[in-house]
Amino acid sequence: MTREDALNLLKKYNESEALINHGKAVEAVMKAFARYYNEDENYWGNVGLLHDLDYEKWPEQHCVKTEELLKEENVDDKFIRAICSHGWKICTDIEPKLQMEKVLYTIDELCGLINATALMRPTKMEGMGVKSVKKKFKTASFAAGVNRDVIEEGSKLMGMELSQIMEIAIKAMSDVASDIGL
Repeated sequence: MTREDALNLLKKYNESEALINHGKAVEAVMKAFARYYNEDENYWGNVGLLHDLDYEKWPEQHCVKTEELLKEENVDDKFIRAICSHGWKICTDIEPKLQMEKVLYTIDELCGLINATALMRPTKMEGMGVKSVKKKFKTASFAAGVNRDVIEEGSKLMGMELSQIMEIAIKAMSDVASDIGL
């Protein structure tokens, strides 16, 4: 699947600019981690782009409906499993096992926190550092919908310090800031 195919599929089921921008943010961070792990950037990016494919139209069937939609598109099982695993303990029982799955599980929520942090700053992503995000991470009332437990558990699954994950994610989102409304 090309990036254009993935983006068209995302837009087929999502009209919300915020959800589309979130998909693009997660895509950018997934690509950054693919580079970090010397993996296929396009593949990892498309997993990130489509991870919330079903969320706007079928939030009560999140991840379950995505599996059905992607099977209709003849997407491979590894791709589908990666997407479904990001809902582990929330809406699926599919535990992230592969590195790509662990990254997606961790950074989905983290991208939401970084996005919320950027929206509070006059310069948005420009000049944002780990310190700013960590401060917001520790404030439970800020972006209260962000599941910090998932981010922390994901960090452990990845075997990586949260600060390092944040640094990679901030850089990736900064690189696409104009494309994701930040």
